Amino acid sequence: MGEVLDWLSHNWWVIFPVGGVVGGWFGSIAKYNEKRRRDKIELARVKAGAETEQLRITQTGREQIRKQLATHDDLDQRWFDYELDLATLIDFPLMTDMREPLTLAFHKARVRADDLRPSDPDELLDPVRFADYREAVQDYAAAFDAAERESRRRKQSNFSPVEREALARARKLVSVALDEAATPAERQSAYRRARRELDGLIDVPAPASAQLEGRIAAALEPGQGGA
Repeated sequence: MGEVLDWLSHNWWVIFPVGGVVGGWFGSIAKYNEKRRRDKIELARVKAGAETEQLRITQTGREQIRKQLATHDDLDQRWFDYELDLATLIDFPLMTDMREPLTLAFHKARVRADDLRPSDPDELLDPVRFADYREAVQDYAAAFDAAERESRRRKQSNFSPVEREALARARKLVSVALDEAATPAERQSAYRRARRELDGLIDVPAPASAQLEGRIAAALEPGQGGA
C-alpha cells in the first residue's frame, strides 16, 4: 500500500484522467439506471392502459351480447304468443303454414338463431361467433316481422267459405275450452270438437295442444270442479 501511495505521489498527474474516466463511467451507470427506471414506468403505464382498454372492450362486448340475447328472447316470446295460444293461431293461421315462403323463412331463421346461441354467453366474446349470432338474430327479427305482417294482413283469406266456417266454430269451441266457468266435461268436449274442426286446416303446434290439455286436465282433478 505504501508503494502505491509513493508511486501516486510521484505520478499525481495520472489521477485526473483516471478520475475523469471513473467519474464518466459512474455517470453513465446513473443515466442508464435512470433510463431503465423511466422505461419501467412507461411500460407499466402502457400495460395499465392496455388492460383498461381491454376491460372497456370486454365490457362493451358483454353489453352487446346482452342486447342480442335480449332481442332473441323478445322474438321468442312473440312467437310463443302464437305457439302457445290456439285461439290466436286460428285467427292468424299463416304463422304455422309451412307452405307459405315467408312462414318457412321465419321458422328457418328462428332455428338458425337458436342453434347459434350458446349456453354460456361468454362464448360470444369471440368476435367471429358473435358476428354470426348477431346476423342470425337480425335475420330472425326480419323474417318474423315479414311473416307476422303477412299473416295479419291475410288472416283466413286463404281458406274457402266452408273452411272459414269450420275455423269460426273451432274458435268458439276453444273459447269454451278455456272458460273456467264451464264444467270440466264441457271444456274437455269443446277441446276435442275444436281439434276435429281444425284437422286438416291448421297445423296445431304441440306446445299449444299441451298447454290447453294441461289446463283442462287440471280442471278435471278432484277438487277442481265437477261435471
